[in-house]
Amino acid sequence: MTSSSNSSSTSSSDLSAFSALAPYGWDDAWADEFAPYGTEGLLPGRVIRVDRGQCDVVTADGLVRADTAFVTPHDPLRVVCTGDWVAVEPAGNPRYVRTYLPRRTAFVRSTSSKRSEGQILAANVEYAIVAVSLAVELDLGRIERFLALAWESGAQPLVVLTKADLVPDPVTRAHLVQDVELSAPGVSVLTVSAVDGDGLDTLVALVSGGTSVLLGQSGAGKSTLANALLGEDVMDVQATRDVDGKGRHTTTTRNLLALPGGGVLIDTPGLRGVGLWDAETGVGQVFSEIEELAAQCRFHDCAHSAEPGCAVLAAVDTGQLPVRRLESYRKLLRENQWIVAKTDARARAELRREWKRRGAQGKAAMEAKRGNR
Repeated sequence: MTSSSNSSSTSSSDLSAFSALAPYGWDDAWADEFAPYGTEGLLPGRVIRVDRGQCDVVTADGLVRADTAFVTPHDPLRVVCTGDWVAVEPAGNPRYVRTYLPRRTAFVRSTSSKRSEGQILAANVEYAIVAVSLAVELDLGRIERFLALAWESGAQPLVVLTKADLVPDPVTRAHLVQDVELSAPGVSVLTVSAVDGDGLDTLVALVSGGTSVLLGQSGAGKSTLANALLGEDVMDVQATRDVDGKGRHTTTTRNLLALPGGGVLIDTPGLRGVGLWDAETGVGQVFSEIEELAAQCRFHDCAHSAEPGCAVLAAVDTGQLPVRRLESYRKLLRENQWIVAKTDARARAELRREWKRRGAQGKAAMEAKRGNR
């Protein structure tokens, strides 16, 4: 009798959790992951905001404030972050987050290209929306940098060119879209105007099936775009400056919000620095055409600088590959190698060996050049 009662109670609790948390992305797979913690009487919930060791968690019982003291490791990539699914105590003052469930995806950046610390911005994200303002000149290198991190996170990147109403000429707008598409192979590029609603229906349809994180520089129009997707003014917005066409920074924390048409949105503060963090795979996907060309080089370890039989350099010579793309590729690879070497002893040793090999080659070339004089 007791066993039957407990079974019925557990089943009812599971159904309640699914019903209340489904708008935030809860599914059968998350329920299975959480099951062991449910037997301990803990509640499932999703973190919608983190602030100085405390977080707001949406649960079947409503919104609760919880302390993260039990999940504060020395590794900054293992702290609780917005988007995490967690196990929360059912009562207490304060309540505590006991653990978070294994992440499906995680968007991580380096806090600075000169340091070796990673920072996790969002977890369990299906779509990484890179917002880029059309009110200012496009920075294709920065877009490629965002996309490298987005691919590395495991999410599907999407570039949204905001403030499209400021570029009324369709021909000019088409050229801008084409420039971004050439820098973002395999990525959809949309133009959106939150002012007149242009492009919003397409974007809403794309993000309705999962969790999206909204990324971009300060002033890219992220808060305005978030409000348009939410259908109400939830995020603070400040007017665009007349001097340079940029908006001013408004969002100061990462916030997770359920969208009225389905899906979940995580809005983030404007990112001034976007350092790579062990993103070799992501860089390769952003520059997939270069990776494909590199497979045709005569030497498998071709550096694409001066080697004979280099398919990459041949593509540059014929105009098939823009010089800017190759330079951006080299820059991001060098930066990624540097940050990995600072955090991984083996990678650091391999990088040093590579530096010595390149240095020896350069020295030999110089000596040969002197000998031919």
